[in-house]
Amino acid sequence: MILAALNDYYERRQADADPARRLPAFGRETKEIGFILELDTDGALRAINNQMHAAGNRQVGTPYLVPKGVKKTSGIAANLLWDNAEYVLAVPDEKKLAAAAAKGQGKADDYLARLADMQAAFRQRVAALQPQALADPGVQAVLAFLDSDTVAASRGFDAFAQIAATNPVLSFRLADDLDLVCQRPAVAAAAVDDGAQDNSEHDSEGGEGISPEAGSAPTQAMCLVTGAQAPAERLHTSIKGVWGAQSSGANIVSFNLGAFNSYGKAQGGNAPVSRAAVFAYTTALNALLARESVQRMQVGDASTVFWAQRPDAMEAWLATLLGGDDADAHTRQVRALYESLHSGAFDGGRGENRFYVLGLAPNAARIAVRFWHAAPLVDVARRLAAWFDDINIVHGPNEPAYPTLFAVLRAVAVQGKADTIPPKLGGDVMRSILTGAPYPTVWLNAAVQRCRAEQQVTRQRAAAIKACLNRSTQHRSTAAHPREITPMLDPSNPSLAYRLGRLFATLEKIQEEASPGLNATIRERYYGAASSTPVAVFTALLRLKNHHLAKLASKGRAVNFEKLITEIMSGVDDFPGHLSLPEQGRFAIGYYHQRQELFTKRSDDAGTPADATAAATATANT
Repeated sequence: MILAALNDYYERRQADADPARRLPAFGRETKEIGFILELDTDGALRAINNQMHAAGNRQVGTPYLVPKGVKKTSGIAANLLWDNAEYVLAVPDEKKLAAAAAKGQGKADDYLARLADMQAAFRQRVAALQPQALADPGVQAVLAFLDSDTVAASRGFDAFAQIAATNPVLSFRLADDLDLVCQRPAVAAAAVDDGAQDNSEHDSEGGEGISPEAGSAPTQAMCLVTGAQAPAERLHTSIKGVWGAQSSGANIVSFNLGAFNSYGKAQGGNAPVSRAAVFAYTTALNALLARESVQRMQVGDASTVFWAQRPDAMEAWLATLLGGDDADAHTRQVRALYESLHSGAFDGGRGENRFYVLGLAPNAARIAVRFWHAAPLVDVARRLAAWFDDINIVHGPNEPAYPTLFAVLRAVAVQGKADTIPPKLGGDVMRSILTGAPYPTVWLNAAVQRCRAEQQVTRQRAAAIKACLNRSTQHRSTAAHPREITPMLDPSNPSLAYRLGRLFATLEKIQEEASPGLNATIRERYYGAASSTPVAVFTALLRLKNHHLAKLASKGRAVNFEKLITEIMSGVDDFPGHLSLPEQGRFAIGYYHQRQELFTKRSDDAGTPADATAAATATANT
């Protein structure tokens, strides 16, 4: 179903009214060209035009539509009229040459000898074009150039040093012409026919137990994507842009060992997909994963792409809705989502439009499908709104209205680093968002553990804990039994752990007001024990509280704190010896809620903290 959905998306983009959004036709692809070699009609090199430009902190080439590249592995395989400098000029890559020389002069000599074979393969690919393409003046100029000393011809240009250092992708253009040689009409037409040849001619991905005959006729089979009888593609095009995967690309469909074969079929014959369908789904997926794509985002270790059955605005703003660096844009999109649901914008045909979300994770030379979700757009919108309800929690005035998915995942990682987010957690949370299933227990555990390890309950961790606790009891979330954890302080919450968290926050606040400027409070010393084994610390903390109350300058303030403690303790009969994982989560939420309330209450001493609590709760309920 994944490949079929991508194939349909390719066809949709091919029929787009905007030419800039159309994907390359069969047999072509968009490639970033670093340098263009300008030739005279006799093959003389006139100029080397630098096409590199800055993209973030790196230099990238300019995209051009070129004949589709061959699948390269360990063998020599040349592309048609474009390739890296090793193939086009036989210029050694300085880094590869140095690495070979470090292994001995013999290895360096072997590498230099291989360059001649690579350039010969590149010339042979051009010379094998159909007669009408071979007669093109641009092709004739390229062949004449390749028959000359290409290194000597290019060494006199300033760009040669950069080419030798970076081994960029090169292509050709006739002087005073606008199109590349590979884009000239006769060449482009021949390139489509050339691209239909079996990939087995060009690569060497055999693998153990696999010995396909080079150039053998492809097997006719029913395509599993389109249902049509067509030649099955033996090797599928690599997918690029998956974070953590090989830079040369990886595969979703791959059979590279004899043990994976069945019924005497080899490689792609085990799951027959026609060449046209392979081109369509790989082109579509590579476009979705491209750096400039607005239809991709990173969820943990999963590179996530999304698209709709028919064009929809959700495609353009889902990444901002769940992530993004612009807090204001993120908040606007969340509010727009709620407004769209309330106004009925997803009713009717738009809501029935299917929406697809695909998460891909690296797995050596392959790509693992971390999650896949296909559902009507209205269901996806409702699930997203439920997600924001789950993580909605009281926060400071200068914080964004809604945390991003990346923020709540990073909050449970060691030192808050993205690369320490627990493996698979992002994909599991995303799956829960899209399906409405309970959030993974590992997420609750990670959030509770980070609170204990750092003695700090942040807004993002509190949001994660609230979401996990509420979703785990969602089956009983009705009008009679509302969700357990509210966004703001809930004095009526009967949970003992929740009340103990509130009590701990109150005792900490009393200490802070009694001794301003403390370097460390009871949170740094006792949070871990208080949240897991309350009986071990709360008796001592309550005795210490009396000492702190006596130091307060305002006796009215001390009375207010006593009233608040009495209200909290009215639901505490005894201190338990141990709190389970969910109870530790409730402790953290109680602490966070009470802490937020104590710092947002009105400053008038005549009002008690309990009065402010009631006011805050009334606001939350409205």
